Amino acid sequence: MRENYMRKKTMISDADIAKLIMPVSQRDHIQGGHAQATLVEYGDYECPYCGQAYPIVREVQKRLKNKLRFVFRNFPITQTHPHTQQAAEAASAQNKFWEMHDYLFEHQNALANVDLEQYAKKIQIGNISTFKSELGQHIYAARVREDFLSGVRSGVNGTPTFFINGISYDDSWDAESLEGW
Repeated sequence: MRENYMRKKTMISDADIAKLIMPVSQRDHIQGGHAQATLVEYGDYECPYCGQAYPIVREVQKRLKNKLRFVFRNFPITQTHPHTQQAAEAASAQNKFWEMHDYLFEHQNALANVDLEQYAKKIQIGNISTFKSELGQHIYAARVREDFLSGVRSGVNGTPTFFINGISYDDSWDAESLEGW
């Protein structure tokens, strides 16, 4: 599969290949340390396609272990999916981003504000009232918007969109294809 991708890649000029404009940094949500490959996903917790990609990404992480660094960035389709991005960010403020990230994808059929508060309790967020207050006040809107705009500048126009080592990944996002890149 890697050879097919590389062949496709050589048929397009470098100017036509979408690149990650904002490099991965400490501001990002990262699983894994320095690795051979960095997989960046621009996603939306309420997007059914992101929900389908979630277990695939988990499988690739499991298979590649310390050879892969995974980064999740918010790319909410706010007209249709208004609820969840800030919940993950509010959880992040209490060092529970990945727990909330996983819970949101694993419970995509129930993502109203009342559900988000229940999930915060289930993942044992330290201060539920702070979590609820920050959601209500949209404290993390700027953070979510920064992720979104970095995606737009990088050519993201839908979710999920993946970048591997800073280059847009436009092939199939099944586990074998992603792992073999």
